[in-house]
Amino acid sequence: MDIVLFIIIIVVASILQTSTGFGFSIMATPFLLLLFEPAEAIQINLILSLLISISLIYKIKKDINFGIMKRLIAGSFVGLPIGIWVFLWLDLQNLKLLVSLVILVLTTLLILKYRIRRSKNRDLVVGWFSGSLTASIGMPGPPLLLYFSGTDTKKDRLRGTTLAYFLFIYLVSLLVQIIFAGTSPRVWEASIIAVPLVLVGLVLGQKLFVKLNQDLFRTVTYILLIFTGLYLLFDSLF
Repeated sequence: MDIVLFIIIIVVASILQTSTGFGFSIMATPFLLLLFEPAEAIQINLILSLLISISLIYKIKKDINFGIMKRLIAGSFVGLPIGIWVFLWLDLQNLKLLVSLVILVLTTLLILKYRIRRSKNRDLVVGWFSGSLTASIGMPGPPLLLYFSGTDTKKDRLRGTTLAYFLFIYLVSLLVQIIFAGTSPRVWEASIIAVPLVLVGLVLGQKLFVKLNQDLFRTVTYILLIFTGLYLLFDSLF
């Protein structure tokens, strides 16, 4: 394992997750795949993302919209078994291609000021989509990021609600992954090594969050979405 690359990946991804509520799976998973097998990379991502959510839950609890979070969780219960079935039996490259095109098209619409109206049913659908992507490719964030950006959710509420939701979805997805796909000592060794790196990212990310105004926060989310869409597109094609 290239330890320098590993350090950079974990610190940068932790900073993004702490400052935006998203970013760890989006930034870490593509690069962890350079160092680990796909199942290992996904499980390391789940473990460390779960650690970040646990570390921040007390600080962000006042910003959580519990109604939305409960509906996201309810929707994810339907999505999780679908996602693990996709992971075990279907061609993940075709799934990544489809997801990348959806992300890029919707991000383009958001940049062009297209907005959507939030509803309880849409909360459930987004939770379903997020749960499916978590269990299949380890990326629950893009559906939530697209949805909350499209409904102009304030940055504090966005970060608080998603991190609280991630606390549930990452834990359940990790258990599902271990039960159905197994795990390895390498996953846990790498995760233990990464713990101090995550703590560094937590401190730096919290400082960055305070400095982000709403417009800059929105710009960062668009960049993350475009990066995710392009990564999944090129990964599926090449």
